[in-house]
Amino acid sequence: MNTTVISTDMPSRPAPVDRRAGVPQRLFGNIPSSIATLLALGLALYAMGKFIDWSLLNAVWPGEPGAMCRQASGACWAFLAEKLNQILFGIYPRAEQWRPAVVCVAILAMVVVSLDPRQWRLRTVGLWLAGMAGALALMLGGWAGLTQVPTASWGGLPVTLLLAVCALGVGMPLGILLALARRGSLPMARFIATCVIELIRGLPLISLLFMASIVLPIMLPAGMTIDSLLRAGIALTIFSAAYLAEVIRGGLQSLPAGQMEASRALGLSWWQMTRLVVLPQAMRKVIAPLTNTAIVMIKNTSLVLIVGLFDLLSSGRAALTDPAWPTPYVETYLFIAGIYFCICFGLSRYSMWLERRFKKGELR
Repeated sequence: MNTTVISTDMPSRPAPVDRRAGVPQRLFGNIPSSIATLLALGLALYAMGKFIDWSLLNAVWPGEPGAMCRQASGACWAFLAEKLNQILFGIYPRAEQWRPAVVCVAILAMVVVSLDPRQWRLRTVGLWLAGMAGALALMLGGWAGLTQVPTASWGGLPVTLLLAVCALGVGMPLGILLALARRGSLPMARFIATCVIELIRGLPLISLLFMASIVLPIMLPAGMTIDSLLRAGIALTIFSAAYLAEVIRGGLQSLPAGQMEASRALGLSWWQMTRLVVLPQAMRKVIAPLTNTAIVMIKNTSLVLIVGLFDLLSSGRAALTDPAWPTPYVETYLFIAGIYFCICFGLSRYSMWLERRFKKGELR
């Protein structure tokens, strides 16, 4: 068989665009990019100059009287120094404020210890239970010579941390149970879980807190009351459990059926398969949405003012009502925003570290 090969000259094509161009090339690669970059830099420098003038050059620093804040055109940092204890601890008795300070340090220390995946054991759960019981006992007092302080006098950062830990620590196992029930084969359990999840997710958190504050006391028998902190904790926990359940359900649905079939072939029971095979893989797949839900719940603690509790944001608002000082809203809210940002940004970076760690384990 004779084969004829026809050769033609093909026009050369331009080289592909280098997507890994350096920063100068991306910012000043053409005229529109250069104009946009220069405008953005000009606005940034102008805003930075204004911020430096306001926050440093014309600011009133700690130790100066409040009257100077009324005359100055800059930030009133003296107000934050004077009202720091009230913002952080609310109306908790000043002589006893070492107790909420110890509680905050203890909670943050337990969080740091629990970050290491090697510490995810039953003893860590016991540590948290004992730590939270001790924190509540220390805040409440009434024992060992400590002055009793009712929850109505609690406020600030300890309330925010306690409610966030309660909502996420108790809401996570409840969310897992709801997700498993909704994915399970028992019709009644699936129906109840679906109703609970859809009902809670269909209501705003503020309505749940309102029901916990107004409706629930009306439904209780005469003479029976529930502490406002407990009511807020229950509402936040139920709300977080419903949202966490849907996130976890997404992770369960992403697992291939072969994982369950292989587990049954090995003779594992349903509980063993769920605990050892299904849940670990499902939780790894939804680290990012779980983190997002956790961050939202931490910020949602600022709504507990509805049930009469003063969290960090509400304590800052209350500090601004002192007539002896002007009302430096910007400085106060910047300080509170900085605390929230540190907590949420740290949680976000930790989740990214977890994803990289588990990804390395899967590659092995």
